[in-house]
Amino acid sequence: MAETVNFSVRMDSELKKRCESLYAELGLNLTTAINVFLRQSLRVGGFPFEVKLDKPTLETISAITEAEEILKNPKAKRYSDVEMALEELKK
Repeated sequence: MAETVNFSVRMDSELKKRCESLYAELGLNLTTAINVFLRQSLRVGGFPFEVKLDKPTLETISAITEAEEILKNPKAKRYSDVEMALEELKK
């Protein structure tokens, strides 16, 4: 059997209680759940699930809004291809 070690994790007490309750329903304790997470992380070479922001940042929202305003503006300069747009940027 592999040698075991103890380590401490600081977390919000309410989060801990909720997770303990959830994993208890699955027949696991928090230590086992953490071990499952760590082993799966090693197996897949990273987080065992997708990590992403579900909401765009304020900068992205601002860029989207600006692009929408440009599209609505009939006086906005238009380009028929990327090369024309790149030439304009070089000026």
